Amino acid sequence: MLHARISGVASYVPDDILDNEMLSKMVDTNDEWITTRVGIKTRHILKDPNLGSSYLGRRAVEELLSQTGTKPEEVDLLICCTCNPDYRFPSTGSIICHDLGLKNAYSYDLQAACAGFLVGLQDGAAYVRSGMKKKVVVVACEKMSSMVDYTDRATCPLFGDGAGAMLLEPTEDPVGIMDGQFYVDGNGLNNLIMKAGGSAKPASHETVDAHEHYVYQEGRAVYKHAVTNMLNSSLEVAERNGLTMETVDWFIPHQANARIIEAVADRAGIDRAKVLVNIDHTGNTSAASIPICIAEYKDQIKKGDKLLLTAFGAGFTWGAMYVIWDI
Repeated sequence: MLHARISGVASYVPDDILDNEMLSKMVDTNDEWITTRVGIKTRHILKDPNLGSSYLGRRAVEELLSQTGTKPEEVDLLICCTCNPDYRFPSTGSIICHDLGLKNAYSYDLQAACAGFLVGLQDGAAYVRSGMKKKVVVVACEKMSSMVDYTDRATCPLFGDGAGAMLLEPTEDPVGIMDGQFYVDGNGLNNLIMKAGGSAKPASHETVDAHEHYVYQEGRAVYKHAVTNMLNSSLEVAERNGLTMETVDWFIPHQANARIIEAVADRAGIDRAKVLVNIDHTGNTSAASIPICIAEYKDQIKKGDKLLLTAFGAGFTWGAMYVIWDI
């Protein structure tokens, strides 16, 4: 039986920093207000207006290939997880493949909002287990600053830009992507949405003037659903695989909000020392947050460690994944 092992992880964040003091000069907010509510001090921003999410993804995948000694022509498939594509079409994944010379790889974009990377790993693992593909790159790249309204004090402190990538390869050892469970609930449509720019409400002078091309979020509803659903899906995957919070080595949640992370961890009964967090200096990078966080802590994660990952995003869409580390 084939399993899909993770043979490499890499990330990229832009050099430019937007800290809370800078934000306080742009909108009515301050460092204390932001820190106490969401736990974010700084976030990375891709300032070049001519560069999109594909640039972030290219940098992360480029580093991934270098670290793993993988030649561009060896990659069979690239799954690009993003809710900030460069264009409505063509796919952002196709741009990354072209820029990096992945001439033998098929690619497609996957949109599952902040849960996108985990859904991409689930897809990639299925290709590997089936024997259809041998080297699958899953990359999440999010230029979140492109959809942030910097006049909205409720949402503009939350988001940062970045990308993270993993390489999946087949193995007969029981390691890698072991299990995952995902859900979607369309009732969350109006709680977390970009109201205009799609086929249901195309761009117009009116939609631009109304600031409807930015992320809109009803914070209380999102918080409530995020905590409940990340917790329940994590417990479900753990129970199904005979895991307890004592036997889980690392809990790695989507980096959306420090209070959400703390609430999920505490209700699950997992030691805070096992919870990997980097939101204070990256902000919420949507689908890219989990691979960026893992790449940052990869020297602490040891071969054989049991990882429990969970994410929640617009849709609502959410889920959890069990991984046995093999690097």
